[in-house]
Amino acid sequence: MNKTKKRFTEAYLGIYGLWLLAFVVAPLLLLLIQSLNVPGKGFSLENYRDFFTSGPYLAMTVNSIWYAFLITVITLAISYPLAICLTKLKHRQFWLLLVILPTWINLLLKTYAFIGLLGKGGLLNQALSSMGFGHSQLLFTNGAFLLVAAYIELPFMVLPIYNALLDIDPLLPAASRDLGASSFDTLKKVIWPLSMPGVKTGVQTVFIPSLSLFMITRLIGGNKVITLGTAIEEHFLVTQNWSFGSTIGVVLIIAMALTMALTTDKKKTRKRGRK
Repeated sequence: MNKTKKRFTEAYLGIYGLWLLAFVVAPLLLLLIQSLNVPGKGFSLENYRDFFTSGPYLAMTVNSIWYAFLITVITLAISYPLAICLTKLKHRQFWLLLVILPTWINLLLKTYAFIGLLGKGGLLNQALSSMGFGHSQLLFTNGAFLLVAAYIELPFMVLPIYNALLDIDPLLPAASRDLGASSFDTLKKVIWPLSMPGVKTGVQTVFIPSLSLFMITRLIGGNKVITLGTAIEEHFLVTQNWSFGSTIGVVLIIAMALTMALTTDKKKTRKRGRK
């Protein structure tokens, strides 16, 4: 029985390893090779030199990090209280399902729904007009981009925080209150530190994808929000400069890896290492 289980595990790991090799490692290597292969010059670090000495591309990098940071902060500010409320509700699985439900809808459909909502002839503008405020330019603004991006990323922040809050022993907050701590102090000194693994996971799952957004920047931001994701799309689909587009892609991957390294729960990693 043990031998059969061992063979099954080995076969499973072998198939999974091949899958990772074919669809993760190989594409990353191709991207790296493409970034180093400068047309007409062969293999060179020229693309990387041009990127790190170019003002516009450095500005795009700062923009990408800044917007990803804002999206993460907005989703965290909404998700944490929401996750706390969900843990206290009677039919919390049903309400959690309502939070997850938007992830089942195609991203493009959700984006176009917001275009219909925020456009000049959209529902929100019609409501404002009927109240006497007149039509406003809600679409193609930084605020609209942040709103839509935060809405799309919200479930990915709520879920890990919700799970982390459920893992907290309810006796610990109760003991804190019995010892005279206020609800705010209990939240600050007991619940928040214990839910930190969920917060870090949420930050990873929101910040990393937000670095490379490009479709929302076009459809909602109207190209007023320029990020590295937009630049990659331009180089691959418009200018056909795949080499430089790959270079930006590699830079983004390094930024994502650094984010993961900074937000990884080191205590859990150490415990796993000891086991």
